[in-house]
Amino acid sequence: MNKRKLGTEGLTVSGVGLGCMGMSDFYGSHNEADSLDTLSTAYEFGVRFWDTSDIYGPKTNEVLLGKYFKQHPEQREQIVLATKFGVLRNDQGDFLGVNGHPDYVKQACDASLQRLGVEHIDLYYQHRMDPNVPIEETVGAMSDLVKAGKILYLGLSEAGVDTLKRAVSVHPIAALQSEYSLWSRHLEAAILPACQELGIGLVPYSPLGRGFLTGAIQSRADLDPDDWRLNNPRFSEENFHHNLTLVERIKELAAGKHCTPAQLALAWILHQNEHYVPIPGTRHPDRLKENAAAVDIVLTQEELEQISNALPNDIAWGTRYPEAVMGTLDR
Repeated sequence: MNKRKLGTEGLTVSGVGLGCMGMSDFYGSHNEADSLDTLSTAYEFGVRFWDTSDIYGPKTNEVLLGKYFKQHPEQREQIVLATKFGVLRNDQGDFLGVNGHPDYVKQACDASLQRLGVEHIDLYYQHRMDPNVPIEETVGAMSDLVKAGKILYLGLSEAGVDTLKRAVSVHPIAALQSEYSLWSRHLEAAILPACQELGIGLVPYSPLGRGFLTGAIQSRADLDPDDWRLNNPRFSEENFHHNLTLVERIKELAAGKHCTPAQLALAWILHQNEHYVPIPGTRHPDRLKENAAAVDIVLTQEELEQISNALPNDIAWGTRYPEAVMGTLDR
């Protein structure tokens, strides 16, 4: 597995990361043994940039990773571990808003460190921006955690251009984590140029369109009844079959490269910029191996243009979150 740099402060990660959310939440049934096996496979194949959050579960995803590190303590320093704070969720899973107050930042960090069973977090993100707390105050508290040795690098998730500029005036930001994929290209107009200007790396989450772009989901019936995606506009009855036509385009392009649709979608992101590191999520070792192999796919400029033209910006049917959530993004 090759390495890539996030930001300009020295954070180096594997060329493809692993999103751990689905191992504990949101995407239907999950199995701890399979998840632990997937983590072990990720380590073996060099996928050593792991992403979690205190709201996944809630909390149980961090506990899962903590269990893995307890079983494999010798691997901890080889893993770049990222987690997040800021979205509030009770033990029943209800969402209660966001919190960017400095005191809460430090409390959340200590709680994550305890669940993960580690001495420091490599990359700590504010998960969503708090409109009631100036970003300078939140990032200032995160900077204090760096000085205390509890975290190494700072990140923001779903932050807008103005927020990014104000944040870096307080402390360097290594990475912006936002949704970016062949059917979510909204960042290209303003946010990606700002990241380039400010020396911020990009960590695209849902780089495979929440699994849709792999071609493995052919109907809503393929999802568990409690799968969050059933409430996502792009998976709705109205939009699902329209979006399947996008998958067919990806399948055709992938066939021409003798790779899978997932590998093509990841390779396209990897070729956009050397400081972009996608974090596809999976609970299965075979999928992990498939995703990791995307780093070996070489796309020519002509092929990149062909792919981009086949799936231009705003081509997907439906917004990427329900309308009530959309206003909380890119702040």
